[in-house]
Amino acid sequence: MITAGIDMGSRSVKVVLLEQIKVEGAKEPSFAVKKAHLMMPGDLDADQAAEKAFDAALAEAGVSRDQVKSVFATGAGRGQVAFATEGVTEMTAGARGAVFMYPQARTVVDVGAEEGRGIKTDPDGKAIDFAGNEKCAAGAGSFAEAMSRALQLSLKEFGEASLRSDKSIPMNAQCTVFAESEVVSLIHSSTPKEDIAKAVLDAVASRVCAMVRRVGIEGNVVLIGGMGHNPGFVQSLKSAMDVDQVLLPEMPEFVSAIGCALIAAERQH
Repeated sequence: MITAGIDMGSRSVKVVLLEQIKVEGAKEPSFAVKKAHLMMPGDLDADQAAEKAFDAALAEAGVSRDQVKSVFATGAGRGQVAFATEGVTEMTAGARGAVFMYPQARTVVDVGAEEGRGIKTDPDGKAIDFAGNEKCAAGAGSFAEAMSRALQLSLKEFGEASLRSDKSIPMNAQCTVFAESEVVSLIHSSTPKEDIAKAVLDAVASRVCAMVRRVGIEGNVVLIGGMGHNPGFVQSLKSAMDVDQVLLPEMPEFVSAIGCALIAAERQH
């Protein structure tokens, strides 16, 4: 059986095709990711972008639409996926996907382009509490992206630069617009770029950590969402949360889509 999960984020569409595998003698079904596809929709509207990304994933996997038993959608634009069987919240999908990848995870940190959230989950991957950043980009990836542009660095260079700094420069501005002015002031005062990069990522991590603390940091922490690719942010988050380890999935931006596809499969039974 094949099911699909579609995560309609503010910047990208993530599609996962999940296949249920029969394992001889096993009481619980096993699942494997058959295909994962990411698309930046550009000028397409949400429904067109979802259709295009889904078709691309099917073509890459060599699967036809009628072979997919169920399609569940999550993310900010989930209601615009016309062909989805059902929609689930980002918290529900994120928790389920994180525990699928790391059964020991109990605290899920989800940081994408526009939103960040902390999720507390039970051993079955059910979200039991969450706190979000209420649409403020200062606790998400677009804040770091805007600041990297101010420093004329790519996001990859920005994250790597922050790891070369051991300075702690407080950033007072909570808003992206004002923070950019603060960054410009630091540039004019000849503050090294790596110190500014670390200050920005420390500020994002501090806001994210405040959200996570509202639900409580318990057990193993797993980071999902696109910011999981930023090593500087991962380091800043570990420091802010005062934990020795943050678990990082191989494809952090696809975890919610995986959770979505899992829920779709489970509801077939």
